[in-house]
Amino acid sequence: MKNGFKIIDSDMHIMEPLDLWEKYIDPRYKERAPRPLRVPTRGDLNLLMVDGKEPRQNSPTLAHDVRMISGKRNSTRGDVIDFARKQNFNAKSQLEAMDIEGIDVAVLFPTACLHIMTMPDMDPLLAEAICRAYNDWLHDFCQENPKRLYGAALLPPHDVSLAVREAKRAREKLGFVSAFLRATPLPGQTWFSVYWEPLWAQLEETGMTVGFHECTNSGHYPHLERFGMGNRLLRHICTHVTGQMVTMVDMIVGGVLERFPQLKVGFLECNCGWAPSWLQRMDRHWSQLGKNDAPLLTMKPSEYFKRQCVIGCEGDEADVGFVVQQIGADNLVFSSDYPHSDSDFPKATQEFMHQEMPTDSRRKILWDNCAKFYGIEG
Repeated sequence: MKNGFKIIDSDMHIMEPLDLWEKYIDPRYKERAPRPLRVPTRGDLNLLMVDGKEPRQNSPTLAHDVRMISGKRNSTRGDVIDFARKQNFNAKSQLEAMDIEGIDVAVLFPTACLHIMTMPDMDPLLAEAICRAYNDWLHDFCQENPKRLYGAALLPPHDVSLAVREAKRAREKLGFVSAFLRATPLPGQTWFSVYWEPLWAQLEETGMTVGFHECTNSGHYPHLERFGMGNRLLRHICTHVTGQMVTMVDMIVGGVLERFPQLKVGFLECNCGWAPSWLQRMDRHWSQLGKNDAPLLTMKPSEYFKRQCVIGCEGDEADVGFVVQQIGADNLVFSSDYPHSDSDFPKATQEFMHQEMPTDSRRKILWDNCAKFYGIEG
């Protein structure tokens, strides 16, 4: 709790341990399991190999990541998270970080596994085994305090039937509140394709949300290839926002939310300042072209968003108050982004408290909206 407000972090991150795969993966896949390697110059981030390849092999080089991520973490804010590093980022340290920030409840998303499912040629059964291992580990991690720690399930995008199977298991056996997918799908995929409808049906039936999240270090971004592989700055400016903008069009204008009216969708770690103008643009174009190009939509795109979606914001976003004025506060959720290098931990919640907005809006963003979205009581 902070300044009298209960807080849910909609998108807090964990740091996967080096021995996760050795301990948790199905023995049949042990020889092919991800192999994390410690690279001293990368700070807290490890090199993760799958089938002898790095998932990020076609993305900005490690050297440039070191310059931005490891350098910043080690020199600028290393002492801020030393307490967690000394505990190998275990569950006790996660709760300690939450206490420092004033966070009561957190939904946990991955770090290394943000990019592991972006290898388009991965064996689908290996992908499923990797997801099962990560989800089993995360479940055990959350048992440190299951009333404060909730899991978002990693799903394999290489075979929708396997994604459905893992989502069902994560919901029914592990009690996870959300599924995690990268906003940018594998090459050749679109989220509005009929191919993905079994997954949306499964999530809708069980009341499990889907949280879309991006990562600069990997993924299929044809529009970013102009920047080349050597400049992380250019790519990082674009990835998290543009990936989510396109996915929002997929899910709303592509008709997914029309066909699955109970499906709840989160657009996370992408800032929120662009949302009002993007929703207005979708509405305007739908009014002009929707009769021919989206004849099955029965509402304006912004109405689907308000009915079924949330978008994440962080404390240092200067335009959160403006967004509240434009679209209201009912669809915004808060995130600290701990412990990533661009997080403002341990002052993320305090920065949010400085935002200009009505008290009722602040309460909705910090707790009410997220509790409703994820189905968390308290």
